[in-house]
Amino acid sequence: MLNNTISCNVCSHHCRLKPGQIGLCHTRGNINGSIETLNYETVSSIALDPIEKKPLAHFYPGSQILSVGNFGCNFNCPFCQNHSISMNGGESFPKHKISPTELVNQALKLMPYGNIGIAFTYNEPLVNYEYVLDTEKFAHKNGLKTVVVTNGGINPEIFREVAQNTDAFNIDLKGIKLYPKIGGDLETVKQNIKTAHDEGCHVEVTTLVVPGVNDTVEEMEEISKYLASIDENIPLHITRFFPNYKMDETEATPIETLHALAGIASKYLNTIHLGNV
Repeated sequence: MLNNTISCNVCSHHCRLKPGQIGLCHTRGNINGSIETLNYETVSSIALDPIEKKPLAHFYPGSQILSVGNFGCNFNCPFCQNHSISMNGGESFPKHKISPTELVNQALKLMPYGNIGIAFTYNEPLVNYEYVLDTEKFAHKNGLKTVVVTNGGINPEIFREVAQNTDAFNIDLKGIKLYPKIGGDLETVKQNIKTAHDEGCHVEVTTLVVPGVNDTVEEMEEISKYLASIDENIPLHITRFFPNYKMDETEATPIETLHALAGIASKYLNTIHLGNV
């Protein structure tokens, strides 16, 4: 530790933070000489969603799940579909405090309406992994299922601990070449997809196809080959981009592009879904 500067080990950025400084994720900081989450128990969004909206097409289909979002993200995607909370530490957004116990109790009350558990989603939930873990453990004690929707760009040791307490994941595999541009690490994401599968979690993967960014046959071929090397039965969601955030002048992905890429993916994987079409 130099001049009270310490490193955060939650993701591949390893942000070196001075006292009071906040990391690139907008939500972890050097507080009195230790790295702490600033948004534990903070909820930006909460809704009872269809499980298919996560998207999870093969995990209790037809059910509902209580979905919660926090703030922050360790990536900086110019095409982010939820930038109002992911690129925000909550400074300019209404905050609601909900403890793990309170959240589980809310989920239990919704079981008569088809709710099967709790999904951590909307922003990148694992920058606040402590809250996710605490809630998941209490949820399982009460017979609820747990879901994490993540970019997969978290320290593999932390990710494995989360996977051991998670029933289902949807993990983004954003492409092959773009991770250096968005502050991510491809190998970390790939390793974590494999870890989720090896830990016995239900795993589905999403690729948001952005024109001019990751819409080539070569990218889809590499994505599909990698997933098939783990398990050819992993469902892949190929999702249509719509103009947003820093790419609000980019045209939406042509539907014919999605169909062409689905044809490539289907050479390697057994289950392909098209999203936002």
